[in-house]
This record gives sequence, structure tokens and C-alpha cells, in this order.
Amino acid sequence: MIKELVGQRIKQLRQKLDLSQEKFALSINMDRTYLASVEAGKRNVSIVNLEKIVNGLQVSFENFFRAIKRL
Repeated sequence: MIKELVGQRIKQLRQKLDLSQEKFALSINMDRTYLASVEAGKRNVSIVNLEKIVNGLQVSFENFFRAIKRL
């Protein structure tokens, strides 16, 4: 369940920035297929990669996870 919620939150914020998976993945030096599997809730993302993603989404960890509680 948490993998799906994290993936949904990442996708929501990425789309809010009007970025494709490919453009966003390139901007944070991450493979697009890896990012796609994280967004789909199929991968257990490491804290290091989550930090890259959250920083790329221009939000704090607090903001990122606070909204997950509401999903």
C-alpha cells in the first residue's frame, strides 16, 4: 500500500510541474523505466533515490509525506 501511495504522490507532483516521466527522470539523473516503476508502486524505492525525486519535485520531505496521509 505505501509503495502505491508514494508512487501516486510522485506522479501527482511531477504532473503539477508539467513534466513527462522522461524529462523529469533526466533532470534528476534517473532511468525513466525505474521512475515509471516507482510511480506505478511496483518498486520499493531507496531513501537515496527518494531524496533525488523529492528534491527534483521541489518539495520538502515533510510536505511530500504530509500529503500522503490525505490520499
